[in-house]
Amino acid sequence: MIKKLDRYIISKFLSTFFFTVLIFTMISVIIDFSEKVEKFIESDITKYEIYVEYYPGFIMFIAGLLWPLYTLISVIFFTSRMAYNSEIISIFNAGVSFRRLMRPYLIAAALIAGLHLIGNHYFIPLGNKARLDVEHAYIWTNNDKGKTKDVHMFVAPNTKVYINYYRKRDSTARKFRMERFEDGKLVYLLKANTAEWIGPPDRWKLRNYEIRTFDGMQEELILGRGEDMDTTVNLRPEDFVDYKEQHMMMTSAQIDEYIELQQQRGVGNTKKYEIEYHRRTAEPFTIFILTIIGMALAARKVRGGIGLHLAIGVGIGALFIFFSRFAVVFAAGRVIPVVVGIWLPNVIFGLVALYLVKNAQS
Repeated sequence: MIKKLDRYIISKFLSTFFFTVLIFTMISVIIDFSEKVEKFIESDITKYEIYVEYYPGFIMFIAGLLWPLYTLISVIFFTSRMAYNSEIISIFNAGVSFRRLMRPYLIAAALIAGLHLIGNHYFIPLGNKARLDVEHAYIWTNNDKGKTKDVHMFVAPNTKVYINYYRKRDSTARKFRMERFEDGKLVYLLKANTAEWIGPPDRWKLRNYEIRTFDGMQEELILGRGEDMDTTVNLRPEDFVDYKEQHMMMTSAQIDEYIELQQQRGVGNTKKYEIEYHRRTAEPFTIFILTIIGMALAARKVRGGIGLHLAIGVGIGALFIFFSRFAVVFAAGRVIPVVVGIWLPNVIFGLVALYLVKNAQS
């Protein structure tokens, strides 16, 4: 049952948190606008694209990126004020233990973490897509790093496609080749000088094609010199697109489908997608850990007051972010498994939180 003390602390926690989000978001928007205003003026971007498509996505992106840090700052700020005003001491003198005092903190942290979890897996990626679509169209126009030369990929479990060169501006592939195998033997070979994307579902027009089928020692040849043939191949123009931030534009369900599809095709560029998928779940748990650390540090009344507590909190937050990025680099480099790299900072700082709680005043 939530008591008056719980409601008091939860209201202080949430109000301080959302005020912190508002302040830092406004600063971020002002800085971003000052950096991009010249690009906005020089391009033919519309006000609708700036204010309705770009900045709502940017605000969600910044908020989602820094929510754990905002949580730590908020906890330290209002808890330190309570300690400075002797409210924490009064609560302890009333017979409330430190662990009992943690309950409203964890309830508020659960609300914030729940919002963060839903946002990370669904709403923030949708906002990122709108934001990054604008950036790719008007600001960073050369960010597409998708492979276009000597492309090999499986389009079905036993069917492989090779493309010598893919031209993105008109979705045309040059020197197209498709091979189908059964029991490790080649049974079907399709070659074409060009393959042009017609449209969904996966329709391509082949020009100057050649089809060979093999049945043991027998071979059948069909020549389509100077002819066109419409066919269906499990291949789309977006398969040749790979923006640096593309993993941020997908919901978690889309990332899961993409990883499975790329693994079936034998394409080994899924590491950043796996990291992003696990990061979206690990970060909300970070909120609980930083809440406990911030509370344990700020509940003590010390010289320096709020300033000292905030300095320590920002230092811890910076250390956590640094360690998280460090672990991600190791995970991306296959030094450690992705799951270990993403969750290791939470484990280490979770142990720190347990130590602080164990040695906190009661």
